[in-house]
Amino acid sequence: MLIELNEMGLDTDAEVAFPIVYKGRAVNEEGFRIDILVNDLIIVELKSVEIMLNVHKKQLLTYLRIARKPLGLLINFNEPVLKNGIKRIINSL
Repeated sequence: MLIELNEMGLDTDAEVAFPIVYKGRAVNEEGFRIDILVNDLIIVELKSVEIMLNVHKKQLLTYLRIARKPLGLLINFNEPVLKNGIKRIINSL
């Protein structure tokens, strides 16, 4: 996935850690790890699950809120047609 995105000219970072902060203090420096960050704007969360559950969508929305990013893509590779496994999540910031 990273190779394809980079070949399209997009800037990517993988396994990006965001600390958990409470009342301005870091509780855990490693916190959450997002799978891919594209152009410092879009979070891509990769899955390979039988059924996409609400918990997967909530996980991505949590990442978007913590990282203060506007858009996320949840991609499930366990679909016969990949486009059916892509969900777009918008963070209303």
